[in-house]
Amino acid sequence: MSSPPETVPPRRTLVLRTLLGLGGFLALAVAAGFAAGVVWWAVVDLPTYRVNSDGGAATTERGLSEFISGDAWFVVIGLVVGVGLGLAGWRWLRPLGWSLVLVVGCAAVVAELVCWLVGYRLGPGEFAPRLAAAKPGDLVSIELTLRARASLLTWPFFAVIPVLLGSSLGRDDEEPRPIFPRRAKS
Repeated sequence: MSSPPETVPPRRTLVLRTLLGLGGFLALAVAAGFAAGVVWWAVVDLPTYRVNSDGGAATTERGLSEFISGDAWFVVIGLVVGVGLGLAGWRWLRPLGWSLVLVVGCAAVVAELVCWLVGYRLGPGEFAPRLAAAKPGDLVSIELTLRARASLLTWPFFAVIPVLLGSSLGRDDEEPRPIFPRRAKS
């Protein structure tokens, strides 16, 4: 008894599936960026300035060293989210071929921008107006934002790594797989 012939879905169905997959993946990137923004806001301990009686403000040496902690946490969170997006993209959108690298990279950029916006909005806000309104003795924390713009390059980089590793080290679907390996006869 022969199996029924496989039917090839019409081109319109394939395009619709692809668009739905891309839309779902973009929604995943936005949701991941939002969650990452909340995590970024929660884990960063912002340094503070103490307002002096003469109207100036000063921070400690430790406070100065903590200026980069926001950027460092952004990169660490980007490692996790980026690799996660790369793995999800490789698993769900592999049939896209080489363009998957662009899709995953763009999704990571969307996620990092959402993270940055959410973290900034949840943070204390702009530093200068809060410092101007502070009274002597008040502690005013700096704003939660990126100071090293190069941090923005890390999320797409981390997202593309699983796709590149999967495509170069994974099994090629176009090559036939032998059922049993043949042994040479002696």
